[in-house]
Amino acid sequence: MAEHHPADSNGDGKVSTEEEKMYLEFKRKELEDADAMRDAQRKMAWFSLIGMLFYPSGIFITVMFGLDKAAELIGDIASIYFLSVAAIVSAFFGFQNTGGKK
Repeated sequence: MAEHHPADSNGDGKVSTEEEKMYLEFKRKELEDADAMRDAQRKMAWFSLIGMLFYPSGIFITVMFGLDKAAELIGDIASIYFLSVAAIVSAFFGFQNTGGKK
């Protein structure tokens, strides 16, 4: 028994030109969507890492301008911020690592 070809949308056992075009278009869209998702995840990870690098400068700037209460408040939420950013970045790299293995 012959295997069912994924492009055979009407199940007649033959792949017409129209079915082949639809299948190729679907695959192209699927690849574009996967590429866009990877780009969005990569941008999110880079934005998170850049924010992690600039966060201490925010504390330094507030101290420099004499805003000690603001520096204290920013410092108080630093642990939650760094934990959240680390979770985002680790999830990105974890999904990237497991996504390639099938």
